[in-house]
Amino acid sequence: MAGIKDVAQAAGVSIATVSRALSGRGSVSAAAQEAVQRAAAELGYVVSSSASGLASGRTRNIGVLVPVINHWFYACVLEGISSRLMDEGYDTTLYQLTQDRAQREKVFSDFLLRQRVDAVIAVNVELADEEVQALLAVDKPLVGVGGPLPGVPTLHVNDESISALATGHLISLGHERIGFIGGNAETDVDFMIPTHRRAGYEQALEQAGLPIDESLIVSADFSMTQGYAVAKQLLGNPASRPTAVFAASDEMAVGAILAARDLGLQLPRDLSVIGVDNHDLAELFGLTTVEQRPHEQGQLAVAMLLRAIRGEEPAQAHELGHRLIVRSSTTRPAQ
Repeated sequence: MAGIKDVAQAAGVSIATVSRALSGRGSVSAAAQEAVQRAAAELGYVVSSSASGLASGRTRNIGVLVPVINHWFYACVLEGISSRLMDEGYDTTLYQLTQDRAQREKVFSDFLLRQRVDAVIAVNVELADEEVQALLAVDKPLVGVGGPLPGVPTLHVNDESISALATGHLISLGHERIGFIGGNAETDVDFMIPTHRRAGYEQALEQAGLPIDESLIVSADFSMTQGYAVAKQLLGNPASRPTAVFAASDEMAVGAILAARDLGLQLPRDLSVIGVDNHDLAELFGLTTVEQRPHEQGQLAVAMLLRAIRGEEPAQAHELGHRLIVRSSTTRPAQ
């Protein structure tokens, strides 16, 4: 197997030049860079990440913390993170961080605080102040996605504004009885996204002079299965049925569409439905939604983190935009 000395000899440069050219650290002329890369490719030389880590004190590995793994939103954020990190020559290590104190202590003490990762991205995970300070104390830069972390660069969307926009769209069409499928107690943790989305829904109703009817508000776990189950009950009684439903995620909105179809309702003539996310299934179901671009959130988080790793001017907290995408699932209520 070819070594760094072989590459240096084939390229006609010093070992130090090979190291700088392949690591991306230090100044190398364009000619030397090309010669080293050509020699490395011809010899099949691959940089040893362990040796590089020993020399630089870096592992080129980024830890990513998420509360759950099997949700579309987190999968999209992770895809954005991992693709951008791969382009930059970094590995990704995923940690599912729950509310269990013993598990959290193990993640921090056994993995994050040792030399296994260079930096950390926390996705919708609310870290305690001591957890944040423990990472910063050992020079592990941290970026947050999904909510504010004091003293940490973060990316977030305004969940109240998103919900107000979705609800306002239904109100603008003339709907007055608008059901809401929100999160439950299990999902209302770490930045309390379900609470904020309900607040935006209620805010839009109040601004329009419409009453908040608790009988039109149901809870689920952001999944299609539970969205279907609670929508079936919400829509089952024709005397109290809403003319429109706002679901706090597209997966729950699709569940509501399926429930409506099973009840013999035609969309959007009998019921309008709107969600949040712009899920891959949204276009297939003609679902009107508010897009928040999780893949882009992941990529932007990596860009912010790389600035910190490279010692550049740190990025500040940044609120990401969102937009309404109108499809065929919403229209004016039947007269």
